[in-house]
Parts: sequence; C-alpha cells; structure tokens
Amino acid sequence: KREQTPGMITGKPLTLGGIEGRGEATARGAYYILLEHLSGKTPGQTSVAVQGFGNAGYHIAQMLYDDGYKIVAVSDSKGGIYVKDGINPQAIMMTKLKKGKIEGMYCQGDVCDDIEHTHITNAQLLELDVDVLIPAALENQITSENAPNVKAKIICEVANGPITPDADDILAKKGIEVLPDILANAGGVTVSYFEWVQNRQGLNWKLEDVRAKLKSMILDSYELVVATAHRKKTDYRTASYVVALERISKAISAKGTKDYFTK
Repeated sequence: KREQTPGMITGKPLTLGGIEGRGEATARGAYYILLEHLSGKTPGQTSVAVQGFGNAGYHIAQMLYDDGYKIVAVSDSKGGIYVKDGINPQAIMMTKLKKGKIEGMYCQGDVCDDIEHTHITNAQLLELDVDVLIPAALENQITSENAPNVKAKIICEVANGPITPDADDILAKKGIEVLPDILANAGGVTVSYFEWVQNRQGLNWKLEDVRAKLKSMILDSYELVVATAHRKKTDYRTASYVVALERISKAISAKGTKDYFTK
C-alpha cells in the first residue's frame, strides 16, 4: 500500500513539507543556551571567537553580533582573521562568498574596504584570550596537546565532539566551563523533531512559533543539566549524561515498558 509519509525525512524544502527555521536551528539552540549562560555579562565587553564559519558557525556569530557581543575572530578550513575591536560576521561572509576565503574586508558591490586585521590559523584561534570560544567545525580540535594553552573562560560546543576526553579533564582543572555538544548543538535535531510533528499533524508552523518552541525546550534541558551539575558536583557534560540516563531509567521502570526494553 502506498501512502504519503513526509515525516520520515526531515530537513526538507518548505515546498515539500519542511519547517521554517531548520537551517539556523543548530546555531539558534546553542545561542539560546549561551545567552542564558552569559546572563549578567555585558555584551559589548564579552569577546567571542568562532572556529568554523559554515552554516552553524556563521549563524551563531551573527546572532551574538546582533545582540552586541564582540566577535573578534572567525575561521574556516583555510584559516581566519582576528580583529581586536570586533567584526560584523555578515560582512565577512559576503566577502567569503565573493572571494572564496575569509578576508578582513567589507565588500559592497565591486567596492571593497580593508578592515585592519591579523591573519590567524585555526590552531591560533583556539588559543586566543577570549571570553567565549565556539568550536563549530570538526571533531577533535581541542586535544591534550593544545588544551593547556586554551585561555577562553567558556567553551560552547557547536560542532560534534570538538574536545577529546583527555582535553576535557585538562580544561576542567583549568576552571574552563564547557557547554557540551549533547546539549548545546541539539537545536538541529530538536527542530527536525518539530518537522516530524508538523508533518504528522498536517500543519505548517510559523517561524516565530518554531523559535519559541525551541527556546522553551532547550532552555528547560539547560536548566535541568545545570541543576544536576550542582547536585552531583560535576561538569556539564557529565550532568548531561546523568540526565539522559535518568530519563532512560524512568522509562524502563514505567509500567508496561520493562518487557519492551528487555526483549
């Protein structure tokens, strides 16, 4: 029997049943969590470096910039730039699309103005003295070799697994707070879930509804992880796994589910 089941695939174009905001979802989820974590800090006095200037890295950089945070460095696979007084991510992205690489200039049409900047490598970006470091590129970027040189006060993992387990231990001893990928970059899969629900219901949610639902769900998880970290006197990554395992345990213990999970 043939039937239409659009919910089996997510990340679809809007015309095929996709959902508003899916492209920005990974970055927006991390943005909501980071804003909550930075509550009380002055945006203009908070410096941010972003490794990885693709979809997620660009979007979170722009969101933070729009809120007044100082984006001092960005990089992609070819290298990056550092600007002490901060840069506009949108201007850098426009130049990247025009020239194929990150450059310290702003282009409008055929006219380009140079921005005073310093070229840096991805390795150098990770060791900048900034308030917030956002690894949004590849896994295993911060290792036991470079972790001792990391100076950021907070690391928000937008990439999957950018910090190795050995590096995690080193960062913890240095007092660096890590917002782990299992929590920080969950916005993408969360909105994919919303897309599935939307398809099942035969509805089309507005962008503001998607953002509101994402913010509510991801901040609920953030608050639970923070509370668990304080209760267990542990880091946020361990607390995230504790929360996950406690949920699984409760599901297995619930009436009627034990046999299902043990078959």
